[in-house]
Amino acid sequence: MNAALRLGTRRSALAMAQSQMVADAVAEASGRAVELVPIVSEGDVNRASLSQLGGRGVFANGLREALAADRCDFLVHSLKDLPTLQPDGLVIAATPPREDARDVVVTRDGTALSALPAGAKVGTGSPRRIAQALRHNPGVDIHDIRGNVDSRLARVRDGELDAVILAAAGIARLGGDLGRLSAEYLGLAEWPTAPGQGSLAVETRADIAPEILAALAALDDTATRVEITAERTILSVLDAGCHAPVATHASLTDGDLRLRAIVYALDGSHRIGIDRTVRLEPGYGGEPGSGNGANAADDGGPIARASRAGQEAARRLLERGAADLVPRESTT
Repeated sequence: MNAALRLGTRRSALAMAQSQMVADAVAEASGRAVELVPIVSEGDVNRASLSQLGGRGVFANGLREALAADRCDFLVHSLKDLPTLQPDGLVIAATPPREDARDVVVTRDGTALSALPAGAKVGTGSPRRIAQALRHNPGVDIHDIRGNVDSRLARVRDGELDAVILAAAGIARLGGDLGRLSAEYLGLAEWPTAPGQGSLAVETRADIAPEILAALAALDDTATRVEITAERTILSVLDAGCHAPVATHASLTDGDLRLRAIVYALDGSHRIGIDRTVRLEPGYGGEPGSGNGANAADDGGPIARASRAGQEAARRLLERGAADLVPRESTT
């Protein structure tokens, strides 16, 4: 009987929940049991602000070290926390179907972010969300916070904060129960989110057994991979960190890839944006579960075209002065 596969994951409730979802799918695809291997990342123990940590992969490096050392067979990451530079010897074997990519403003009474009174305390640790919040409501008082979803919600429930801004995907994967709190879901047209938000990345070693790689690749969703490729290519070309004030969202519909991207000043006072639609190929719709996996980026097809669309969008942003707004991060 084959030994159980080992899935490396962060220890937070959200990481464990989304890793268990992947574990169940891999077990079904491979016919082998999958056990979770909790791993502590730098981001779990370093309580510095995300704006100070930047894009150094603090939520991924410890997991990747464990994978390289054969302490686990594959990893599950929240893709928005993953640096765009892929380490030698590791591959993204699958990007499962994307969850809701939107951000959510959570309050006690349902007051919209734009309607919060001057001085209202809004919690978020993301420079992008800080810039967006200040642009939508310059009067709010931003509190730079860290912590898991439950602890952030508790700070609103207890009255320490008037609102927090969270990823809709995280709330959904934890069951979606906000108790007595209210949620305002922010539209992606006006409030695009972090590159890859709502998506997971299943990462493994390039030399892993072919049957394991095939089982992981079976989880790949081509439409998701196309979208996140365009989004993350923009981040890479801009040479910005994972937590820079850069917002992108790509959506694939009937072969058309619509790509929105906005670069913000850190205080929200200025932004440079682009909104363009690219035809990938006639009739292409990105069928879910097509399983292109780790080789998808090499096929010269829709994913390669998505990468080129992201490169062109980033070049246009740079031509308009985006480099003056974005903190550079050479290790992304």
